[in-house]
Amino acid sequence: MEFHSGFVAVVGKPNVGKSTLINSIIGKKVSIVSPKPQTTRNKIFGIWNTEDTQVVFVDTPGIHKGPTVLDKYMQKSVESATQDVNLLLYVLDGSKPFQKNELNLLSEYCSHSYPVFAVVNKVDLTNYEKLFPELNKLNSIEKLKDVFCISALNSKNLEPLKENIKKYMTDNIEYFSKDEITDKSFGFMAAEAIREKMLWLLSDEVPHGVGIIIDEMQDFENYTQISATIFCEKDGHKNIIVGAQGKMLKEIGKSSRLAIEKFLGRKVNLSLWVKVKPDWRNREGILGNIGYSFDDL
Repeated sequence: MEFHSGFVAVVGKPNVGKSTLINSIIGKKVSIVSPKPQTTRNKIFGIWNTEDTQVVFVDTPGIHKGPTVLDKYMQKSVESATQDVNLLLYVLDGSKPFQKNELNLLSEYCSHSYPVFAVVNKVDLTNYEKLFPELNKLNSIEKLKDVFCISALNSKNLEPLKENIKKYMTDNIEYFSKDEITDKSFGFMAAEAIREKMLWLLSDEVPHGVGIIIDEMQDFENYTQISATIFCEKDGHKNIIVGAQGKMLKEIGKSSRLAIEKFLGRKVNLSLWVKVKPDWRNREGILGNIGYSFDDL
């Protein structure tokens, strides 16, 4: 049986379901999801292995331009993710009208050397009468290879997309071992799990004003000890994160610990601290989320 492999970039506006799509195809969680935009900050590799194919998905931050160093870092991640790929998936939200700027961007991607699929997600939230005129807008885009209408959340219509992705994998190199599902370290995934729970539990303003650093990650015989610091921009944010009598921080810690235990497959003891670091989003040291000492901040 001949083996094929390759890289697939997944791009699109914030909150269209890029991370959910990759998680659904792989069958395991490699990228955090939430109902809020700009959930993904880093370029994350998710690895889908079959008997004869290895597809390396590059999950990117939502296409977004802003003034901070973090905004520029995220945009740079999108640009670098589209270099040297076998295929690009441009994800659109099928429950909303397609905007001219995203159609223009899709057309721009189609002008490159790599093939492009338009993946219309969230079709479970609309109906044919509303979706059909939006799909017609895609007909005018030259060099667009194919269009797939799916629901990543419900894994609806994923099989045709998966089979067509495999057709464009032309390499014959096993880039990762068969048991790997992401290129990120356990420490990175732990930090992302904490941030995901904060996105779900806190108000809109606070989660994007936080950065997480793993201070310690040590394996013992029966458990893994993880200590992490949550950086926020304002004293008011710290008060919200900690909550009355520390209840919110305890809830964040409990939810994060359960998620990390599921990923690691073993018991975890998680300790969290909260520190105020004004304007951290303009400090490059924290942007990778982990692996930095306090002096880097």
